[in-house]
Amino acid sequence: MQIDWQHFTPWSALAGGVLIGLSAGLFALLAGRIAGISGIVGGLFRIPMASSNHWRWAFVGGLIVAALIWRLTSSPPAFALSASLPQSIAAGLLVGLGTRYANGCTSGHGVCGLARFSVRSLAAVLAFMAAGFITVYLLRHVAA
Repeated sequence: MQIDWQHFTPWSALAGGVLIGLSAGLFALLAGRIAGISGIVGGLFRIPMASSNHWRWAFVGGLIVAALIWRLTSSPPAFALSASLPQSIAAGLLVGLGTRYANGCTSGHGVCGLARFSVRSLAAVLAFMAAGFITVYLLRHVAA
């Protein structure tokens, strides 16, 4: 791996990390809830639907609106997907399956759980990071 130093943006990355941490912390303090996306979205599709799902819809709506505002105010980065459609579908299904088995996703465990010194979140983060490293190594260096 090589870093493209001319296009490396540490300040915007730092600002984004601070905003994510601040918003997750405020959400926990003010709403008493964890800002884990899989749990928030998963709660929208539970049967029977809870009448208290308004905050979930507002949270997801805020994510969509923020992305639209970003798209209208800046140019998108160069993007190239090197995986095929079946590989992308399989990857998405595996991530979803892993998220359900781990009882949370990277935002729930990695941002919120680690900040609360959760041992379960530490185990989940170590597991999904190791799985990611191993998968990339196998696909790029062994199977290539």
